[in-house]
Amino acid sequence: MDRLNSLRESTENCELCSLSQSRNRVVFGSGDRNARVFLIGEAPGRSEDLGGEPFIGQAGKMLDEALRQAGLTRSELFIANVLKCRPPKNRNPKREEIDMCGAFLVEQIECVDPEVIVPMGNFALRFLAGKKATIGEMHGEMFIWKGRTVLPIYHPAAILYNRGLEPVFHLDFVKVARILTQSKGAA
Repeated sequence: MDRLNSLRESTENCELCSLSQSRNRVVFGSGDRNARVFLIGEAPGRSEDLGGEPFIGQAGKMLDEALRQAGLTRSELFIANVLKCRPPKNRNPKREEIDMCGAFLVEQIECVDPEVIVPMGNFALRFLAGKKATIGEMHGEMFIWKGRTVLPIYHPAAILYNRGLEPVFHLDFVKVARILTQSKGAA
């Protein structure tokens, strides 16, 4: 069994925190195991908890449209969340849940070995940049994390609540596509 499949099995059997008691399914992540781009969300929502895949609800439709407009597809990316289990009533993740689940995410990133990591929203950004980071301050500001380019963007759910951010969200994925094109040309 390869490392990513072994990790998937570990998460599916995880009982490190109380979220394991209320989940329907672990949402490990999905996509290309050799993806050059790794998207990180916050935690599964209701649709994801039922379906076992990340971003399959309304926020996922917003994400898919932004990817399509940028000429990207889910099949060429890897998508995961900071938490692998849905917090009750979609509440914010707790620090101890992030601490316990974070090792899974770090190992996923190591297994996939992407060139670009795209944290979507505050919780994904803070996981990489520290607890004081906010997406409002760091949106679009690239930085390096463990040798990888990081491009923080808004979470697709934020676009559902603030449609004024939609053009910016779409441009973020155009920027991701451009980064990939440039890095491919340099290789």
